[in-house]
Amino acid sequence: MFKDVITDVFFDLDHTLWDFEKNSALTFDKILSENGLDIDLNDFLSVYVPQNLIFWKLYREEKISKAALRYQRLKTVFDKLGFMISDNLINKLSESYIEHLSTFDHLFPGAKEILEYLQPNYRLHIITNGFQEVQLRKMQNSNIYTYFNEVIDSEMAGVKKPNPIIFELALRRANVTSESSLMIGDSLEADIIGAQSVGFHTLHFNSHNEERHNLCPIIDHLHEIKSYL
Repeated sequence: MFKDVITDVFFDLDHTLWDFEKNSALTFDKILSENGLDIDLNDFLSVYVPQNLIFWKLYREEKISKAALRYQRLKTVFDKLGFMISDNLINKLSESYIEHLSTFDHLFPGAKEILEYLQPNYRLHIITNGFQEVQLRKMQNSNIYTYFNEVIDSEMAGVKKPNPIIFELALRRANVTSESSLMIGDSLEADIIGAQSVGFHTLHFNSHNEERHNLCPIIDHLHEIKSYL
């Protein structure tokens, strides 16, 4: 479908190539235990996962700062679970989470295989809203960094997806037009609608089992990219 027009493929990182939920769960298992917090991991994650998405949406919309995101997503969870915890310990957990998260290296099934498949014929890039100091380590530790020509993050751009400015920066950095570019990501709002606003072709990796839509093709497994490229 895209083979005749695409020269450059842009990927989101978290929830698209790098298995954020799995690596995040392993991180919390480690840091809750290390800090002696007697709390069931499944109970914690059942509240944390949706809360984290809510706070990331606020962060993406420039409604909260990075520091507020890191603190509030934990504070809210402990409050909802009725678990008494000091601000000092929340801040310690927040720092430990960022420190250890990138040490886990689980990718979505087929991630490396699809990068190997694409690399000989396309230039590959990353556009991510994640924190600059963390995203590089994630890619290095999961051994995918070398596949990418350009890595564009929201701190570099000064805005977050879906703001068109970050996509325009990515095109300039890659020296390519949007007509020759494909964006693949998990977020309908940030990745798909954001990229389409500046003329990208798009492919939605539905890692959250969201409702189907007609904005672009949808895939449920990364190997399905081969049907389009």
